[in-house]
Amino acid sequence: MNRKLLTLAVLGACLALPHGAMAEDAAAPAAAEPASPHSFAYNIGLFSQYIFRGLTQTGEKLALQGGVDYTHASGFYVGAWASNISWLEDAGAYENSSLELDVYGGYRGEFGKSGVGYDIGLLQYIYPGDKNPGIKRAETTEIYGALSWKWLQGKLSYVASDGAWGFDDADGTWYAELNANIPIGESGFTVVAHVGRQDFDGRGNDVFDYTDWKLGLTKSFSNGVNVGAYYTDTNAREAAWTDASGQYLGDNQFTVFVQKTF
Repeated sequence: MNRKLLTLAVLGACLALPHGAMAEDAAAPAAAEPASPHSFAYNIGLFSQYIFRGLTQTGEKLALQGGVDYTHASGFYVGAWASNISWLEDAGAYENSSLELDVYGGYRGEFGKSGVGYDIGLLQYIYPGDKNPGIKRAETTEIYGALSWKWLQGKLSYVASDGAWGFDDADGTWYAELNANIPIGESGFTVVAHVGRQDFDGRGNDVFDYTDWKLGLTKSFSNGVNVGAYYTDTNAREAAWTDASGQYLGDNQFTVFVQKTF
């Protein structure tokens, strides 16, 4: 997600001064207020659909998404993000399930002055709703680690919970990805490229393994508005990733969006 941090101003304390010192202090320049170590960022966006790791989560229908992030100057951060979904109902796994809520936290920084950044954290996927009998809950816990340099990032996410999006005994499932966000000069345009590999652990789950990729273009404006479009595709097996409604989740897709960051 694109995020633009909003710095919170620190309120200065009002000090009572002796009458004789006021004239002298009035001539002195005011001391600069210290920068706050706390920052918040917000985002909201409308997408023609929600694509997660190459798979449509909304049956190729509109998705409204938004999130909030808190970051401390030390590098510690926490956040939450949400989107509407339909895949659990479409698969016949849940009733009254139309929301994904992600809660996460971690620590990011840089190795000295090398320009190489790191990011480690924990992410919990939450899916409110009523699961049908015999279905494992879709809630999933991942730990992740990433390295980045300039516009290039490599990331590995590893499932730490027993289940993974309804797959039983799937702890050890992992997703490896390589992402590139290449700016085009000072134009505000960015080329977005991605390739990822999803590998499911657990007996019989390997039939759901697949590779996905993405290519797109975004444009950022100074007022915090971002627009873009991207193409995604996978080599996911159609028999494995077709839901109860007949929707093949891993089909090639074209997505457009408009987003606002604060």
